[in-house]
Amino acid sequence: HGEGSAIAELLTRAHGRHLGLVRGGASARMRPVLQPGNSVRAVWRARLDEHLGTYALDGLQLRAASLMASSHAVYGVTHLAALARLLPERDPHESIFEMIEAALADFDHPSRAAVQLARFELAVLSELGFGLDLSACAATGAPEDLIYVSPKSGGAVSRVAGEPWRDRLFALPAFLLDDDADAPSGPDLTAAFALTGFFLMRNVLEPRGQRHSDARDGFLAAVARAQQIVTSA
Repeated sequence: HGEGSAIAELLTRAHGRHLGLVRGGASARMRPVLQPGNSVRAVWRARLDEHLGTYALDGLQLRAASLMASSHAVYGVTHLAALARLLPERDPHESIFEMIEAALADFDHPSRAAVQLARFELAVLSELGFGLDLSACAATGAPEDLIYVSPKSGGAVSRVAGEPWRDRLFALPAFLLDDDADAPSGPDLTAAFALTGFFLMRNVLEPRGQRHSDARDGFLAAVARAQQIVTSA
């Protein structure tokens, strides 16, 4: 912004997605701080609440340099930022903030990062009012053996109820239902992102004239490459 300042976009715990002007943000001292994936302490000041205001920032956890060392982390953080930008400005989403913190802590491992991102996409759908009902079978009401999701209703479907229409239903990987589920396989991750990607596109992105970020495709490709390396090793 201008010759020496920058506009910082932060995801804050109590005030949601929040922008502010950082004077001297283009300086050599501040550039390493104003990078995606870093955690900062921020003090925001403005004469009126509706003003852009100014930020005074101190770096707390500067992850950007380590994140840039791997392609899946670079793409993943960029995609996280694109998803967070779908949230209304200054609308608190504390659970989303905590999920982003957890995701950033797991970016050193491609598969764990993929798990966090898939769950994050599911959470963003919920925060925007398009949450999937994965608590019980949409056909029978039973809470057991849920392995499908209906593309029409967004509701879970049990194995027995969904069997006749399994080719028309999305697979529901266990790790999206249970945090303690076994580590997902490559096909499980692919199925999870197919599921969340469909509903994000239909319910959120297309109505806004948007598409998935290029970073999402880059992240999925980088995770697939990393898994192939591990498998071949």
